[in-house]
Amino acid sequence: MTSAMVLPLPTGRGSEAAWTARVRTALRPEFTADRLVVDVNDPAYSAGPCLVEGCQRLARGHGMCAGHHHRWAKAGRPDVDEFVASTDPGWARQRPNRACRVEACGYGVARKGLCQLHAQGWERSGRPDFEEWLAAGPPPIKAPVAEACHVPGCLLWPQAAGPFCHAHHNTWRANGRPDPVVFAHEFAALRVPSDQVIVLARLPEPLRSELAYVIQCRHDERASRTPPEVVGRLVSFLLEADVSSLRDGDEQSWREAFTASGRRDSNGRGLLVYAHQRVADLAAGSGWEAEYPREVWQLRRLGHPGNLTLDFTRIAQPWLREATKRWTRQRLATGVGLEAVRRGLTAVTRLAGYLQQARIDAPQALTRVVLEGYLADLSTGVPTAHRRQVHIGQLRGFLEAVRQRGWAPLDPTAALFTDDNPPRPQRGPRAVAEHVMAQLEAPTAIAAWPDPAGAVITLILIRCGLRVGDATRLSYDCLVTDPKGAPYLRYVNHKMNREALVPLDEELCTLIRAQQARVTAEATAPPVLFPRPTKNPDRAIPLSTSTYRAALYRWLKSLDVRDEHAHRVRLTPHQWRHTLGTRLINRDVPQEVVRRILDHDSSQMTAHYARLHDDTVRRHWDAARKVDITGAAITSEPGSRLADAAWTGHRLAAATQALPNGHCALPIHKACPHANACLTCPMFLTTATHLPAHREHRAQVIELITRAEAQGRTRVAQMNQDVLSNLESIITALEHPEENDES
Repeated sequence: MTSAMVLPLPTGRGSEAAWTARVRTALRPEFTADRLVVDVNDPAYSAGPCLVEGCQRLARGHGMCAGHHHRWAKAGRPDVDEFVASTDPGWARQRPNRACRVEACGYGVARKGLCQLHAQGWERSGRPDFEEWLAAGPPPIKAPVAEACHVPGCLLWPQAAGPFCHAHHNTWRANGRPDPVVFAHEFAALRVPSDQVIVLARLPEPLRSELAYVIQCRHDERASRTPPEVVGRLVSFLLEADVSSLRDGDEQSWREAFTASGRRDSNGRGLLVYAHQRVADLAAGSGWEAEYPREVWQLRRLGHPGNLTLDFTRIAQPWLREATKRWTRQRLATGVGLEAVRRGLTAVTRLAGYLQQARIDAPQALTRVVLEGYLADLSTGVPTAHRRQVHIGQLRGFLEAVRQRGWAPLDPTAALFTDDNPPRPQRGPRAVAEHVMAQLEAPTAIAAWPDPAGAVITLILIRCGLRVGDATRLSYDCLVTDPKGAPYLRYVNHKMNREALVPLDEELCTLIRAQQARVTAEATAPPVLFPRPTKNPDRAIPLSTSTYRAALYRWLKSLDVRDEHAHRVRLTPHQWRHTLGTRLINRDVPQEVVRRILDHDSSQMTAHYARLHDDTVRRHWDAARKVDITGAAITSEPGSRLADAAWTGHRLAAATQALPNGHCALPIHKACPHANACLTCPMFLTTATHLPAHREHRAQVIELITRAEAQGRTRVAQMNQDVLSNLESIITALEHPEENDES
């Protein structure tokens, strides 16, 4: 460990006195003291009080304070619950000192369980067997004049002619023999343990005030716990570093200095980095007025969580950089998602690189010809059609915003159009196969989740189709009911920046209510349904998607789910959204209903599921062996124009004539002389076992007739009218056989 690590001082910082005054102005009075005493019930610093009832010290290992944890370890680490229920809640100085083992002796123990006088007597006797010597009755010792030690609560005899017992006498002597009355009073007073005190007095200014400000920020944000011992280790590091301010280096230099000190303390390093960021933010100021002129925006200074940045330094053209910054600020101010904003900056940055290579500096030189050259460069530099679409779409929006708002004098031809986008290839199905879903949705599989919260999130993703980030950030009061009492899940669609509702089944509603009960079992309701389990004192931070994904993959591995080829299944949470959409379309749920359930912004994405459904059915149709009335096989080459025509005819026939046992291949424009001939044939026989099929067939025929009449297709209605009449007679005869027998 190095004794001094001097970091380079930045130039032009201004007066240290002025900076110190500025920091102290930002401090509230309770954070200006040299000793900050921590409240054990404050979750910003503590995990709560010691589990031993009556202790009221800060909990550390196994939920116990340092003293009781040491006592528990010395006792052989027994069962924690039994130990905390049986141990003395008093601290070491509150517990009575041990008395001499000789009966009737009131002196305190010096050695061997004996007072000093009896220990000397045993030694002068030649150190006989100790237990036998005690049983023989050692000679009594004359008691002192005073009845008890002067320390309140101590009943032992004073040592010699002094005011204190043996142990308290040694402590009094080690502290310089102060006034006995004062010492006795202070010793009995309840002291604050050192692990509940943050001492900053040894630090120089402005470092002392800076660290106090950092502790204040940590306390106010309440996003992570700051134990006093972590602050103490950071104070020790800063003293060794021989610096006077956290501004005496940048973030990277502080990281390197901490590593060079030989410390293996991730909590201390994290607090140091956080401290530098907060002090730098205080020095730089916050809000748009302070951040906009910079070339790298620290988004935390603009109210965004985390430490994300927007870097404009790679845009070499001043006019383009300024226009990009104005466009970015406008988008952030109007609520555009941060990811979309970052994609826009990436697109403009790539264009800036191309313009620099082409030596185009002025906005007037950016013409349609230049943009066409850039599109050609984009087609080779970005091979993925989807990514090229993102670049082109972002640039088109940027150029329109620049022209509309007059941010730069662009050439009138500098524009991109819709047909500049490359055709997006049709995406294949991403839904999880049903035999795999059957394994995942089995009750035994859901019960295998080690954390019930993870199981609830999984079922929400499967049954409601939420994106994983929307599911983990559900609010605590996410359940709502309509006037009829039907439950709905209320969530925020963060991609579209709006609130949405999705219907719930009763089972999932019950599981969500159980999750609400779990998070309120020991405290008040948090703002989120799935709070992060660690570094979350107020439980206001939701579970991160990365934490859920890691747990999901562990769960899948434990289940050993296999596909039809016996390969281990690999999936992403978003595939369940595709699975739900495909399932709904396969069940003939109208596309508009599916769009509302998935909260798509347009019907284009929902139509993707309908296309997938049509393709799936088509593949089964092509693969099926089809025969006519004579039993002859009907074949067509898959993918041929004839096969396409046959498929179209099949879909059209299915929409115009209901057949319970096959398909009609007659072109729709021709009249059918048979019209479900079996139902008009005198040789047709049926039994009551076929009633369910007849009822379903009747419902299909009624639906077709109603739809055909409403659309003015009278021939289709007439084709099915005779079939309906015969079905009514068949069903009536089978449902009421006694009436036919009587007649």
